[in-house]
Amino acid sequence: MKRVSAIKPAGNWAAASAIDRVVLDAGDRNRRRIVLTAEKGTQFLLDFAKPVSLRDGDGLLLDDGSIVLVAGEQEKLVEISARHALDCVRLAWHLGNRHTDVQVIGDRLRIRRDHVLEDMLHGLGAQLTLLDAAFDPEAAAPHE
Repeated sequence: MKRVSAIKPAGNWAAASAIDRVVLDAGDRNRRRIVLTAEKGTQFLLDFAKPVSLRDGDGLLLDDGSIVLVAGEQEKLVEISARHALDCVRLAWHLGNRHTDVQVIGDRLRIRRDHVLEDMLHGLGAQLTLLDAAFDPEAAAPHE
């Protein structure tokens, strides 16, 4: 079975050169060890000493030199915006206080759909937009 030997970060490799594509949701893109089967049938083992966080657009370099594209699965999300940067910081604090996975995209935030959080954010003055997109939340801060 082929093995992943390295991860090529999104934007740092020619995605058109990928031999196959594996589609994973945000939870499945945080792994230490897993056997995966890509869309065209390429099967391979991801096996690292510590868990890795794969991002939408990353490339998995296999031990035979080929690359499999990592694609983020479309998830039901809500995009959050605010009138002022300070308001956005306040909204991010409230989400973090609830240990919610958050993706930062420019001056906007994205979270998985959650009616309780959506009601809270609306009450705090946020503008909410529902969408389906790949979810790439911020990685947890490292701790030793």
